[in-house]
Amino acid sequence: MKDVCRLEDLVAWQLAVRLRNLVHRLCEKPAIRRDFKFRDNLLDAASSAPRNLAEGWGRKYHREFARFAIIARGSEQEVLECCREARQRGYLTDEELDACDHAARKALKVLNPFIVYLESTPDWQRRA
Repeated sequence: MKDVCRLEDLVAWQLAVRLRNLVHRLCEKPAIRRDFKFRDNLLDAASSAPRNLAEGWGRKYHREFARFAIIARGSEQEVLECCREARQRGYLTDEELDACDHAARKALKVLNPFIVYLESTPDWQRRA
């Protein structure tokens, strides 16, 4: 986490926020907006990743942060699956699914090695 002084500087958080923003725009589509349970689940999954990264950021030790980053990873995977389901239901076009897939995979590509880094630091490693 060299040169990262604020949560907003963390690329994994930035990409999670971009994914969340994309999902919020997609959920404005009438078909998704009318399917309350599906929409709420998708919005919650999309909001979960940046929230969990923020909570992890506030923890004292890297291993605690890693636990929240793993939860964020699960949420990003859930968003990806929800978008696939939305395409199956006819709520999204192929292009919209591709945009969601790209955003989710980009976020996951950054988050996975970050989790490895956090888990590899010694137990005594303390965040400033």
